[in-house]
Amino acid sequence: MSKNNKSFQLININGYLSLQSNEKNAPGAVFVDFINGSLAHRKKYGGGKNQLIAKAVGIKPKTKLSVLDVTAGLGRDAFVLATLGCDVVMCERSQIIFALLQDGLKRAKKESWFCELSLKLIHADAIDYLKSMKNLTPDIIYIDPMFPEKNKSALVKKEMRVLREVVGDDLDAEKLLEAALQVAKKRVVVKRAKLAPTLTEKKPDVIFMGKSSRFDVYLTRLTVNG
Repeated sequence: MSKNNKSFQLININGYLSLQSNEKNAPGAVFVDFINGSLAHRKKYGGGKNQLIAKAVGIKPKTKLSVLDVTAGLGRDAFVLATLGCDVVMCERSQIIFALLQDGLKRAKKESWFCELSLKLIHADAIDYLKSMKNLTPDIIYIDPMFPEKNKSALVKKEMRVLREVVGDDLDAEKLLEAALQVAKKRVVVKRAKLAPTLTEKKPDVIFMGKSSRFDVYLTRLTVNG
């Protein structure tokens, strides 16, 4: 967890709960918007079930998968999976990011089409939550961990810079993968930068390679034995 949260404030900007840095020359405010902007564009033109994330998760016609996103962030990937027909639960341990997601969901639910999606939110530490799960385990567990920057490029997106400052790096990502592999019914999907090493020494069963990122897919024992 980052120690810099005091340099940020949550404020209401035009009806959007927004996270604003108090630093000089800071980037603009960050908020969650499931209805407009880049997510709306991706929903309309993103390629549907031909998207790489859909292939990595294993979305198939007439099959409704349950997905637990244990690193929700600003909810982008979770939203995409929900629009593709998955039952998605976002798990976020940061109280600040959870508040942004909660506000985004509240505004989005004013739209009838959004209410038809299955996209829920819980505030919990992912590892503790996974360990507490018993019978109602998800088909898929999705992990998009945040790691220390190797390249301090100014091209890093504003949202990512702010998230990193507030949340910090996911230094327990290896333990998170281990816990996920014990719970997921079908597979665990880990999103990584294209050239980044695997999360642990355990090699993925399948890799879906994109232009700038990839998805490492680990089939669980339940899948293999089934």
